[in-house]
Amino acid sequence: MSAKDSPSIPMDAAEALTRFVVSAQLMLDPMTPESLRRQVEPKLLDALPALQALGVFDLFAIRDPALAAMVADELAARRAPPAARPRPLAAA
Repeated sequence: MSAKDSPSIPMDAAEALTRFVVSAQLMLDPMTPESLRRQVEPKLLDALPALQALGVFDLFAIRDPALAAMVADELAARRAPPAARPRPLAAA
């Protein structure tokens, strides 16, 4: 297992920023297939804690409304106490 695969080792700032920017570009590109968007979204979201710790979202605004809303929702969900987080629906 490499350091980037381990959840206990935080990704470095450059890796987080690169991952976020590349993932965001792919998600916003209308030519990106939906299957690739679904693969990229978790990578984008995984970079958020490192970027938030760096203060990136205090310095820069995301101009795309849908991407901005997704990031804001994810950051809010990560700040919410565990009891307040929505629970996944049980499989039938």
